[in-house]
Amino acid sequence: MADPLTLIDYIAPLVGFLSIAFAGFIAFQINKHPIGTEKMTEIYNAIRTGSKAYLYRQYKTISIIAIVIAIVLFIAFDNPRDGIPKISFSFLVGAAFSLLAGYVGMDVATRANARTATAGKHGTQLPLDIAYRGGLVMGLFNVGLSLIAVSALFYLYGQEISLIVGLAFGSSLAALFAQLGGGIFTKAADVGADLVGKVEAGIPEDDPRNPAVIADNVGDNVGDVAGRGADLFESITAENIAAMIVGVVVANILDNPAFVILPLLACALGLIATVIGLPFVRSKNFTDPMIPMRNGMIVTTILVIIGLYFLITQTVQSINLFYASLVGVFSSLMIFVITLYYTASKYRPVNTISEASESGPGVNIITGFSVALESTVLPILVIIFALGGGFYFGELFALEHAGKISPQLGGIYGTAVATMGMLSVAGVILSMDGFGPIVDNAGGMAEMSGADKSLRDRIDLFDAAGNTTKALTKGYALSSAGLAALILFQAYLIDLTHLSNEIVTVESIIINLIDYKIIIALFIGGLLPYAFASFAIRAVGKTAFEVVAEVRRQFKEKPGILKGTESPDYGKAIDISTIAAQKEMIIPGLLPVVVPLIVGVVLGPFAVGAFLLSATVSGTLLAFMMNTGGAAWDNAKKNIETGKFGGKGSDAHKAAIVGDTLGDPFKDTAGPALHVLVKLINTISLTFIPLFLLFA
Repeated sequence: MADPLTLIDYIAPLVGFLSIAFAGFIAFQINKHPIGTEKMTEIYNAIRTGSKAYLYRQYKTISIIAIVIAIVLFIAFDNPRDGIPKISFSFLVGAAFSLLAGYVGMDVATRANARTATAGKHGTQLPLDIAYRGGLVMGLFNVGLSLIAVSALFYLYGQEISLIVGLAFGSSLAALFAQLGGGIFTKAADVGADLVGKVEAGIPEDDPRNPAVIADNVGDNVGDVAGRGADLFESITAENIAAMIVGVVVANILDNPAFVILPLLACALGLIATVIGLPFVRSKNFTDPMIPMRNGMIVTTILVIIGLYFLITQTVQSINLFYASLVGVFSSLMIFVITLYYTASKYRPVNTISEASESGPGVNIITGFSVALESTVLPILVIIFALGGGFYFGELFALEHAGKISPQLGGIYGTAVATMGMLSVAGVILSMDGFGPIVDNAGGMAEMSGADKSLRDRIDLFDAAGNTTKALTKGYALSSAGLAALILFQAYLIDLTHLSNEIVTVESIIINLIDYKIIIALFIGGLLPYAFASFAIRAVGKTAFEVVAEVRRQFKEKPGILKGTESPDYGKAIDISTIAAQKEMIIPGLLPVVVPLIVGVVLGPFAVGAFLLSATVSGTLLAFMMNTGGAAWDNAKKNIETGKFGGKGSDAHKAAIVGDTLGDPFKDTAGPALHVLVKLINTISLTFIPLFLLFA
């Protein structure tokens, strides 16, 4: 593989810097819009202050853990005589950038929420513009920052891809803690606000008399924005590095470095297409915000497909690899449609849960859980399609270079290219992801500030759409994560062959399923996601119990709160959720760090391969079940709140709230953290291969 850098090598980091600059410009434009009334400003400041206070505590905890692990990596792998401590340094860069990505997303979201609500006075297009662009800042900043980080370390370390795996490890670890801690906080506050406010006191969801209402809105930002921001930076970074590891092998054989940087170029292309597609996020007199966002996605996807054709055929000269990228793009669209079907109120699954609520909480739970289990089938078939399609076209690519590239290596690279295709539309998907919590906050702020009914009804349209977009983007993240985890698994085997003293090729690696160590590792891998999810959901339950007790205490000791003559103590609920989230995230957060190391040291490096494969399959299935099922439960409640099946305050509504109480930690705590777990165990295993070989 040629070493000298050419002009094309600088495209990805340049686009990364331009993307961040454009994100800053959009944030500046959002800030120009008015916040609103004095009451709106008061709520706005409370949410921003609470969000920043939480992140300060959380980032302090994560930083301590990251520094300890960096010291271990330095002692174990870095030689001070080599100059920069490469593994530990790249690990710290990954952790720091992941947290930075989360903070920037949260900061812009908390600036956009009140402005979105106030803009509702002027119709529907202006609030859509503010909320969508607020989410776009997170997308542009995250992808741009990832391109800069990966490119910089790639060039700094002399194209030794194995040394920048620490970047993926650091970003995965920080993202897991950020997503998990934020998820515990937001769902504990949400459950507390719902059970005492809605069910017991009979007041609306975002009624300012509810002591947990500000904590609930803070939770949307620290969980759905900051946690997701860190998570999405990690996703893009880990997936690009995995594809680049496979690309190094192909590039060395064919003497074309473009195979290594192709993932970065595909991401850069996606950013350009996202910005060009931005003006198309509109529709005349729309009543469903999904329509203009769908228009923007269609334009962006078409631009991505055209761009991928020229990018792939001009850099690596393979039409079959272009077809592999199309498999990834179309897989993203299929996941989008499937998730929409299972979470939108106009389709069978949500309506079935809503109707079942008329028979009480028990039937709601049974029906909702059935929908959750069913919702795993089609997404997994899409992942199978993406994996099989990518591998097939990769094999055809290998035939283009018969005698040089083996069909298996070509298939692995084809799968990596399919993952690139999925990631190429990440910018527009992330915009919709950030849109969800912004409009959720906007709806709550409109109600808490006493805005007139016409404004609240208009913002409620966005709130309902936002709940759907959050589910859609989680489905996208999960499918790309599942495919990327398989690439990381293959990258693990490739690195294992390179670092082993034995003369072994990728094609000759065999994991012996008769070996008892392999079977043990398969069971441990399948078990890990369930154990992790158990800790995460239990943490929400324990924290919610404390929040519920606090809200009840305030209602009992201050009867004037419900009468509107006394003010609730919002800060107490925030403090309870913050302290509990920091404490409860430690054990589940360390599980995916400790378990792969134990498996590798005790059972050996090939057992780790079996462990990774089993955990990837188990974790992906469980995550789809929790994410999609939880969103269906939530939207069934919102469906009833529109007036169907008895409407607000009915027995069906109360039953749906109970179902939503179960669905909330599914979709916003354990589910999103599971796909981070799947990639974290892969990146940590890649990092510690030398240790596993030492004990083999």
